[in-house]
Amino acid sequence: MLTVLSDTHGTDDHRLRGRTLEAVREADLVVHAGDFATERVLDAFLAEADRLFAVHGNTDDAGVRSRLPEARTFAYGGVRFALTHTRRGGATALALFGRERAADVVAFGHSHRQTVEAGNGVVLLNPGSHAEPRGNRTGHAELDPAEDGLDGRLVAVDGDVVERFHVPASDGAAVEE
Repeated sequence: MLTVLSDTHGTDDHRLRGRTLEAVREADLVVHAGDFATERVLDAFLAEADRLFAVHGNTDDAGVRSRLPEARTFAYGGVRFALTHTRRGGATALALFGRERAADVVAFGHSHRQTVEAGNGVVLLNPGSHAEPRGNRTGHAELDPAEDGLDGRLVAVDGDVVERFHVPASDGAAVEE
């Protein structure tokens, strides 16, 4: 399973609880789309996740920024992902970011609102925030390998499935960048 998170905004720990903590511990790969805030929070994630791919966000301190890139590309389950915190220009800019990287999915954060939408040739996936919902429901995203790609779901911290979706596998494989 691939678990996608964003926008922790912590100072001392990962702020994981409920189903979100379970999903991180069960995941083959944990992806974080930025805004850990401090190195202590990043280190707490590294202690929980067997494998973590992450980028820095706009509120991350200098220590986090020095350890994480602004963007990265990777593959999971035959699906190519582009990961960033945000891009100026909204959905159009995020889709362009994904297409420039030959991605099937752009995983991003910043708005703290769980969303998944297909369009402009790429799926845009925001897992929301598991710790700072800012008026939205707390949550994360989970994706499982399927015969023809990935079956995904937006999940609340309490375990409720908010939305289900599918991402078809692409022809090309990607390596971590």
